Amino acid sequence: MKLLTVGFLIVLIGMLVILAGVFSMAYQSWKTGSGGMEKPEAGVRGGGVIMIGPIPLIFGTDVGALKVVMILAIVLMILAAIFFYLPGRMV
Repeated sequence: MKLLTVGFLIVLIGMLVILAGVFSMAYQSWKTGSGGMEKPEAGVRGGGVIMIGPIPLIFGTDVGALKVVMILAIVLMILAAIFFYLPGRMV
């Protein structure tokens, strides 16, 4: 399979995941009957990774979110190394 085809498949899968998340949030909002006028929850957690080449910059709001983000960063670094050292070009 050509690398270009794999790239398009990954982008398509990402769009489908985002669309599923939007529909899931809309369904939860409809199910609970909230119109967006209630107070936001105080227990919101979050984190993120900024990849600069193979080096991750990790940030988050608490230890639990940082653990999840660190695992994802390690997976991204391993994938980057695998794709970098693949023998030959797939294009």
